[in-house]
Amino acid sequence: MTHDFAPRTARPAVQALAASRIRELANEGMGRPDVLKFWVGEPDEPTPEFIRRAAIASIERGELGYSHNLGIPELRDALAAYLAGLHGRAFAREEIAVASSGVNALMLAAQLLLEPGDRVVEVVPLWPNLQEIPRILSARVETVALRFGAEGWRLDLQELLERLTPGTRALFLNSPNNPTGWTIDREDQRALLEHCRRHGIWIVADDAYERVYFKSAFSSANKVAPSFFAIADPRDRLIGANTFSKAWRMTGWRLGWLVVPPTLEAPLAKLLEYNTSCAPVFVQRAGIAALQEGEPVIERDHARYRSTRDFLVGRLKEIPGVEVAVPEGTMYVFLRVAGAHDSLAFCKRLVREQGLGLAPGSAFGPHGEGYVRWCFAAREASLAEGVTRLRRALTTC
Repeated sequence: MTHDFAPRTARPAVQALAASRIRELANEGMGRPDVLKFWVGEPDEPTPEFIRRAAIASIERGELGYSHNLGIPELRDALAAYLAGLHGRAFAREEIAVASSGVNALMLAAQLLLEPGDRVVEVVPLWPNLQEIPRILSARVETVALRFGAEGWRLDLQELLERLTPGTRALFLNSPNNPTGWTIDREDQRALLEHCRRHGIWIVADDAYERVYFKSAFSSANKVAPSFFAIADPRDRLIGANTFSKAWRMTGWRLGWLVVPPTLEAPLAKLLEYNTSCAPVFVQRAGIAALQEGEPVIERDHARYRSTRDFLVGRLKEIPGVEVAVPEGTMYVFLRVAGAHDSLAFCKRLVREQGLGLAPGSAFGPHGEGYVRWCFAAREASLAEGVTRLRRALTTC
């Protein structure tokens, strides 16, 4: 009997995936307590205590078994009420499903829609996970690049509309955008929604940062970035993916949700079963607490991030060779650095020589090369020290 001992490999679409350059960079600083870590989107404060207590109480009640694939009814109803308050229209429980993180929600949305060879359009620079998810499913990803100038990052809407040709399966759009902070305005949203309706194109909206939006002062009337859900019909080809990670400081809890047309509820339940089955009940109880009691947390963090954003941008503008604009949303500044043509090598050098951890722009696609991303959800003193280290690095180049 002969045996085939040829090397075993993953399928080509998986082998072709880009490895995380942020992870590669983090490995450079592993075990170094002196490194200022601004490379990931995570606040330097913990999850609020009332959210933690809700999870503990659930564990103490013994809520440790499986739950409904789509999420416990109490959380789905709480999400429906929360979304109605944000977007000014009613949401039914049948439109909402609970996921095990925001990235899981995006993967589920892609699995719902995409076949191998389907054409997907994305606006870049963009969080690498969202760029690679369609490719895992062997879809074809084409991009439209934001443009950086004196007024910050801007979208050429006409270019995007021209790329959304008949036969395109989906537009994946992240706004406010990670890493640039660019946020689509209502007029452009209307144009995109009408165009996609005409051509039968799905819109998958990654709304992870919709509550971290600074263009308007935080108030009852201005507490969310422009959303397709405020202008769409429930029957539209629109899926929203969201997360508890950013608005409520719950990055490690791995809890997110999807908003889908009611006709997708049953197939989505099947997908959830074959992915993660369900989110843990005690984590879902924490989510309910966040939704029902968390507005003061969001308002307080909104003020804090606006302040640290303005502080960081102001300091960075004082450094020769740095170009930066004020982001409209998210917790990131995406800055262009003269001479950082290989942003990964530049960021590795910052870690080794200065103990400064920033994310390389190339992690967000080719259009991010020459830039670095800096998370400003941190104390002002830490940001100031980081600026000092960056200035020192550029002086000694």
